[in-house]
Amino acid sequence: MEEDYVFKIVVIGDSAVGKTQLLGRFTRDEFFLDSKSTIGIEFQTRTVDIARRRVKAQIWDTAGQERYRAVTSAYYRGALGAMLVYDVTRRHTFEHAARWVDELRAHADKSIVVMLIGNKADLAGGRAVAADEAAAFAEEQGLFFSEASALSGGRVGRRHQRQWAWRRRRADAQGHQAVAG
Repeated sequence: MEEDYVFKIVVIGDSAVGKTQLLGRFTRDEFFLDSKSTIGIEFQTRTVDIARRRVKAQIWDTAGQERYRAVTSAYYRGALGAMLVYDVTRRHTFEHAARWVDELRAHADKSIVVMLIGNKADLAGGRAVAADEAAAFAEEQGLFFSEASALSGGRVGRRHQRQWAWRRRRADAQGHQAVAG
């Protein structure tokens, strides 16, 4: 069956915040305890039905290490959506979010839809970033916000689909099919 929309989405954030695990949970409903750091870029897809439309997401999982930053920022071009992931138990990963937003805005299309995602929400006892604080930052920056757990799968699918539904409505309003490659 043919897709009505194809969205390129990039997943960004510091190393070891769980970007690859979130993506694996969403695309294959898998979680691996022995996951390794992403080197450069990895790519996965998933097609979902939203409001009687088929939406295919091409999701680009970027490396979070500084040494790959020049390479990964090139993948921002053409992206219709971005997921900026931080680890709710490691405050410095949240503190780096502003830098990631700046980099994204410097290299991506101005109309990109960005969702800030606090991963590892299942580790409430070790929380270093309050959800209210992250929500306030997201609102200040014009981002969507959600928390999730790649380990438990909690809120993983719903946050992706909410972002895509908003982008699909926006594409319909502009009168064209949203295809990025």
